[in-house]
Amino acid sequence: MLNEFSELVSSVKEKAKNISVLYIEDEQKLCEEMSVFLNKIFTHVDVVSDGKEGLEKYLQNRHDIVLTDIQMPKMNGLELIREIRKINETQEIIVISAYTDSEYLIESIKLGVTGYIIKPINIEQILKMLQQSIDKLIAFRQNEIYKTKLEVMVEKRTKKVLSLQNELVSNYKQMMRSFVKMIDGRDTYTGGHSERVAIYSRDIACAMGFDKKECDLIYEAGILHDIGKIITPDTILLKPGKLSSEEYDLIKEHVSASFLILSDVPMYKELADIVYSHHEHYNGSGYPRALSGEEIPFFSRIMTVADSFDAMTTSRVYKPRKSKSEAIEELKKLKHIFYDPNIVDVAVNVFKSVQIDNNVTQEAETYLDDARFAYFYKDSLTHLYNHDYFDFILNKSKNENLFICMHVLYIRNFTAYNKKNGWDLGDVFLKEFADYLKSEFKEFKIIRIFGDDFVLLKHEHQDIDIDKINAIELLKKNNLHCEHKHFNLKNTNIESYKDLE
Repeated sequence: MLNEFSELVSSVKEKAKNISVLYIEDEQKLCEEMSVFLNKIFTHVDVVSDGKEGLEKYLQNRHDIVLTDIQMPKMNGLELIREIRKINETQEIIVISAYTDSEYLIESIKLGVTGYIIKPINIEQILKMLQQSIDKLIAFRQNEIYKTKLEVMVEKRTKKVLSLQNELVSNYKQMMRSFVKMIDGRDTYTGGHSERVAIYSRDIACAMGFDKKECDLIYEAGILHDIGKIITPDTILLKPGKLSSEEYDLIKEHVSASFLILSDVPMYKELADIVYSHHEHYNGSGYPRALSGEEIPFFSRIMTVADSFDAMTTSRVYKPRKSKSEAIEELKKLKHIFYDPNIVDVAVNVFKSVQIDNNVTQEAETYLDDARFAYFYKDSLTHLYNHDYFDFILNKSKNENLFICMHVLYIRNFTAYNKKNGWDLGDVFLKEFADYLKSEFKEFKIIRIFGDDFVLLKHEHQDIDIDKINAIELLKKNNLHCEHKHFNLKNTNIESYKDLE
C-alpha cells in the first residue's frame, strides 16, 4: 500500500513539472499544511486565504489548476468559480469543502468542476484527482501540438480527450453515488436500500424483455431514487418509531427534492422523470402528483414494486419484516390498487429467486446505533430506556417472543420524599437508584416509567430478591422501599406501559 502511494506521488510529481496551481483556503492550519504538500509536487504554487484575493491572483497568472474551499470571506468559492468560468470555460477546478449540503454539490456540478472532495482531506484522493486534471491538461496541450499533424495522430489524441471526458462523467457518477452512500449510511434501515431497489428494478425490467441499455438506465435510477433524502432532517429520517402524519408529509418531500437534484444535471434528466414518480400508485392515491395507471412512467411503476418489496422484507423497529412469500402475497393483493398488475405478475417470479438479507434491521446493534436510539428512547435523567421504548419492545416481543420475564419495581413514599427534600435531590436519588439497578441487573433491559417506577425485562425467567433491594443503604437512609410485581409476558394482556399503573 505504501509502495503504491509512493508510486502515485512520483507519477503526479513527474507529470506536474510545467503545471501551475492556485490554492484558496481560509482555514490557516489546513492552508499551511496543504501549501507544504502542494509545493512538494508542483514547481509553481500560489496560496491565498479568500476568494477575492484568489480571483486577483488568477487574473495575474491564469493557473492551470484551481483548488478552492466553498465558505470563505469576501467572496465564497462558488462566486469565485463563476468569475473564473467567465474567463476560461475549460479551467480545471477542484472543490475541497466540509459542506455536504446538496445545494453546494449541485451548484458545483452545474459549474463544471472536475471533482468535489469532502473534508477531512484524504491525501490519496486529492492526488488521484490532481492526476486526472493533469492528465487532462497534458492531453489537451498535446492535442493542440499535434492537431496539424497526421490524421492518425489527431484521431489518437481525440480518443484520449474523449476518454478523459468519459472519465469526468464517471467522476460525476461516483460523486453522486458517494452522496447516496452517505444518505444510506445515516440509517441502519436505509443502508443498502438504494442498491437493492436498483437490482430488483433492473431484474424486473430484464425479465420484461427490455434491452441492456434500458435495464442499466433503471438500475441507475434505482441507485439515485432516494438522493433527495439529503434534505430530510435526521430527527425524521432516523426516527426509530412510526412517523406522525406531519413527519410523513415532510419525508414525502424527498421525491420532489430528488427530481430537482437530478433534473439539474443533464446526464440525469432521464432518470429524474423515473425517480419523480416512484411513489405514485396505480389507482392515483400516491404522491407527489397523484398520477394513475398509464400516466405513471413505466419504469417508475417497476421501481414502485421494487421499492415496496424491499421495504416489506426489511425490519423496522415498529414493524417486523415480512417473509418473502408474505411480501409477494401483499404485492398480489395490491395489484390494480398500488401496483401495475402486469409488472407484479413478472416481479413475483423475479422475487421468488431473491435471497433476502435477514441481517438488515433498524434495531440498535452497535454503539452508534444505540446512541441514535438514545435520542428517541432513552430517559435523559437516568439514561435508562423510557416508556416509549417499553411500548416498542413489548409489541416486538409479542411478534418475536423476545422477552418472557418482567419485574416491576414501585418505589413507595417517593412523593413525600420529594416534598420534604425537593425535586433536585429527588432527581439525584433516581439517578443513584438507576445506577444501582444497572450494576445489579446487568442481564436485564431496564426501563423507567411513571417517574419513580422501574421495569426489568429478561429473555428467560429469573427471580429477583426484593428484600435484598430494600436492604440497600440508598433506600434505608431515605426512608423509602420498593414493592415488586412479577409478570410472565406469555400469560398477560399488557399492551402498554399505561397498563402497569
